[in-house]
Amino acid sequence: MLLVQKKKERSPLACTLKKRWLYLAAPLFVILMLCGCAKMEKIEPYPPQTNIILPQDTAQTTTQTTVETTTATTNVYTPPEDAVIVSVLDNMTLREKVSQMMLVSCLDEDLARSYAARGAGGLCLFAKPFEGKTPEQVRIMTASFQNAARYPMLIAVDEEGGTVNRVSINPLLREKKFQSPKEVYEAGGWGQVRTDTEDKANFLLNLGINSNLAPVCDVPQSNWDYIAPRSFGLDASDTASYIMAVVTAMRNKRLGSTLKHFPGYGGSGDTHQNIAYDNRDYQTFLDRDFKPFRAGIDAGADSVMVSHNIVKCMDPDQPASLSPEVHRILREELQFRGVIISDDLGMNAITKFTNGENPAVAAVKAGNDLLCYSDFDSAVEAVVAAVEAGEIEQSQIDASVLRILYWKRTIGILK
Repeated sequence: MLLVQKKKERSPLACTLKKRWLYLAAPLFVILMLCGCAKMEKIEPYPPQTNIILPQDTAQTTTQTTVETTTATTNVYTPPEDAVIVSVLDNMTLREKVSQMMLVSCLDEDLARSYAARGAGGLCLFAKPFEGKTPEQVRIMTASFQNAARYPMLIAVDEEGGTVNRVSINPLLREKKFQSPKEVYEAGGWGQVRTDTEDKANFLLNLGINSNLAPVCDVPQSNWDYIAPRSFGLDASDTASYIMAVVTAMRNKRLGSTLKHFPGYGGSGDTHQNIAYDNRDYQTFLDRDFKPFRAGIDAGADSVMVSHNIVKCMDPDQPASLSPEVHRILREELQFRGVIISDDLGMNAITKFTNGENPAVAAVKAGNDLLCYSDFDSAVEAVVAAVEAGEIEQSQIDASVLRILYWKRTIGILK
């Protein structure tokens, strides 16, 4: 409800003084404006959007349900009552449910098709399957994946723009690859950010790709940090505005989105090679790193990817992707209700911290819903065995699969 305040009446004397003040201030204002022209223009916050498309049979004000798990993660969100996803879940075997929790990293088209036939919930395709293909050939490829699957699949790529593109680097598919977040904004402000995101969504959806593992929410500490070329910039508030713009446009197009890499890279190194330690205090994350993630969550992001960094103020012993405490923060303090995705479990940074346990089992115990991993068979076998042994509760598996199915329902691939 809007409260309208009655306008105060001013005395004639007050009006006269106000006019004189305006006459005196006007020249000063002009001088200040001229002096400031040479400075870099401050990025204005992206205006919030209200035309976000949601499935007609869901609502934002649904009741929240707590699902018991064997981890420290609480406040685990179950999607709204939806007859379609509940029916799909009820007709799955345990192995099918666990398979739905796998986002399989793929370099090979034939392998990807075999994973689809074996029940993987999604595919994360790298550049190789797209090499040398025309748009029609890519559409035939992605359709073959869906046709091989019993349940509709998330077909995802990393098309961040700039240094990380999997699809637009093929000149047969697009004349120029997509630009980095910084380049896009510098070319035309928020209007260009929105246009670029819409163009990218149309481009990917037209090829049968329904999810983009983007945008990057990380706020580097300097322009020389590992994550800097992939980020929007050094200012957390500006990055939050960028994330809101991108997620809003993706949601309107019904292209799946992923905020990454929680809880924020900052100045950390590349975890593809070695473990990275983050020694910053928790207040820094509250004031800086969490801002873009909060903006993306508020805009309706479908998923959040958790990094492999060891963030000492949250968990000094485990990478974030394997830390129940980091997942608790994401669920409880940031109130994220969607799908949590592990970063690639095959990275060198992760294999040293599972104490002989399959990384997939450790990741599920920490609170991940969807596991990005290339070793599909061993991961499924290990998680199924852990459930049957009572190490992971069946209710946790069900909750994760419901969230994944709800994501598929939201982007329109599960009817």
